[in-house]
Amino acid sequence: MVNDLIIHNAGQLVTCASPGGPRRGAAMQDVGIIADGAVAIKNGVFTAVGTSAEILGKYKAAELIDAEGRAVVPGFVDPHTHIVYAGDRLNEFELKIKGAEYLDILAAGGGIISTVRNTRAASEEELIAAALGRLDKMLACGTTVCEIKTGYGLDTETELKMLRVIEALDKRHSIKIVPTFLAAHAVPPEFKDDPDGYVELICGEMLPRAWEWYSGSHFATEGTPFFADIFCERNAFDIGHAVRMFDAAASLGFRLKAHVDQFTNLGGSRLGVESNAISIDHLDAISDEEIALLAASGTVGVVIPTENFNGGKTQFAPARKMIDAGCAVALTTDYNPGSAPCPSQPMAMAIACRYQKLLPAEALNAATINAAHAIGLGEKHGSIMAGKRADLNILDSHDWRMLMYEFGGKLIAETLAEGRPAKRNKG
Repeated sequence: MVNDLIIHNAGQLVTCASPGGPRRGAAMQDVGIIADGAVAIKNGVFTAVGTSAEILGKYKAAELIDAEGRAVVPGFVDPHTHIVYAGDRLNEFELKIKGAEYLDILAAGGGIISTVRNTRAASEEELIAAALGRLDKMLACGTTVCEIKTGYGLDTETELKMLRVIEALDKRHSIKIVPTFLAAHAVPPEFKDDPDGYVELICGEMLPRAWEWYSGSHFATEGTPFFADIFCERNAFDIGHAVRMFDAAASLGFRLKAHVDQFTNLGGSRLGVESNAISIDHLDAISDEEIALLAASGTVGVVIPTENFNGGKTQFAPARKMIDAGCAVALTTDYNPGSAPCPSQPMAMAIACRYQKLLPAEALNAATINAAHAIGLGEKHGSIMAGKRADLNILDSHDWRMLMYEFGGKLIAETLAEGRPAKRNKG
């Protein structure tokens, strides 16, 4: 068999291979390094992984790339983003510096609601153009797979508009996208005094319409999962709302996610685990009992150090404790206009190492293989293994740990997505 491409002479080929599922506990300290490594790629998939001597001795390819002794790592996976929106929140950035709290801004009609107003008014073409630019920034930082949520519509038609935009982005951009339906992101102004009524609208109309859209989309055709999510928090949605929405979403076929314990522990982590959510995200206020439940479950805990950093906080999700307890932990940028305007998984890793005391290997596994499992793509993405999509980053460094050690610059020399140089347009 003649391959399309062989990349060889990687001083460190960092595979993050974990065929048994997400990495946990001590296993998160192993990133699967092959010295003088090489990969063979055909039709956008890794066909073989090994040493340069092994791969060059067994396989031929139409093209060879010499990594020149540099480190090669998997493409990063970002499992929690909100990058389809219009406008910005620059004024709130200044308010937060002056001491305004996120929940206070939200209660006053700012925050999510201000972005909702702009997103409702924007056309699909405007939203696509803006989001393509954000995807380009993520790609420049080495991300090759991401999840994108709705949640800046908060009415049926705008939420569906956002889904159509997400599908258009996946068709056009090198980054592989997974869609999540987050109509339960905030209570819209129309239901300010009737959150129960809004939840009924989500369950009775919005979720069925979203599932109908998914069933006719290319995501369903190719087997990409579709998630339903809820922001379970004070001034947003309570546990009763989450139970109602989870039941309705699961009955339609959605897989589940949840924003929980960002500011207040309402019991959302327990509910997420007991509801078999694929991930529970934020977790700043998670309890020790819930950490134990998470560790014993198949749910991935997604921590978001960029949000804490952006808010100037000193309290972060207890990722160190979670890993030591045996939880499957993933990292994300939470790229969004308000609480985490950050496109860079390397920056998320750098913050997690410093403030949450993750070792570099734990951070890399959390931003690759574990992140892929947090969006249901762990079998085909997130590590360098034969049979997986050929996504990788050639670093401008001979040591992969430079990703976390040096921050604020660009360490990605080249990114391949699906075995080709990554770019905005697939064609």
